[in-house]
Amino acid sequence: MTIGGGKSDGSATHVLTTAPCCPKCGSDLGLPAFEETQAALLDAHNKINDLQAQVRLLNQKASAAVDRWADYEDELAKVRSQLDSQQQQQQQSPPQITTPLATPSPARSSFLPAGAATRLSAFLSPRISGTKSPSPATPPPPPSVNGLGSPFYPFSPAIPLSPTPSTDDLMEALSREQALRLEAEGRLSDTSREVEELSVTLFEQANEMVANERRARAKLEERVETLEKRDHDKKKRLERLESAMGRIERVRTLLGQVETTSTAAPTGAGAGDSGRREHRGERGTAN
Repeated sequence: MTIGGGKSDGSATHVLTTAPCCPKCGSDLGLPAFEETQAALLDAHNKINDLQAQVRLLNQKASAAVDRWADYEDELAKVRSQLDSQQQQQQQSPPQITTPLATPSPARSSFLPAGAATRLSAFLSPRISGTKSPSPATPPPPPSVNGLGSPFYPFSPAIPLSPTPSTDDLMEALSREQALRLEAEGRLSDTSREVEELSVTLFEQANEMVANERRARAKLEERVETLEKRDHDKKKRLERLESAMGRIERVRTLLGQVETTSTAAPTGAGAGDSGRREHRGERGTAN
């Protein structure tokens, strides 16, 4: 502690400069710099922003997976509708075949490839002809005319029959789409689980950071309060010291006045004694 005193117009001014120290052992108490605390707080905010960006990215991935899943379901529904339409067409189509000049109807061209109607008629004609009466005298039916004016002729049994590969292709596509759907569901569940785990981790880290910041702030406030209390006590001590020094100065002044008075008093007493002695001598001479 350093005390400096200056006297002007009867008052004393003292300056106290001290470092924070322990009141028991006197060791220096170093406080963390404000810049370090601010840097730690900014680092925590940056980590929180990074985790939030990761959560947003995972949410985007999850929404993209859901969109792909919806697309797969739409394609699967289309394949199923095409398969049902083909089965209905196989059940309802007559045992007739169009000429090469005939134009296929829009309903067939929408889901049957080129030449599928010919193979389908060839596949169904033996079954229908087997159900008819085997009378050889029955003349062949006359050629019928469709809505476009093209004649239809019954298919000849001499042409070799071939199975329709379109059904197998559709079944294979259906199985493939089902596998893709299962894979998409698995990826979606994995992504959802990762998002949940990351969210839990993020909230835990955020809560931990907030708790650490609160504890650090409470410690800093406690230290500041302690230092303020010490400063207040030191101010009181300084005031008491200044008042004591003022009393000392007044006592010194009084002592100086007393010494001056005591020095002047013996001088006056000696002069009176000499005067009395001279008067006594004169009286003796007269006698």
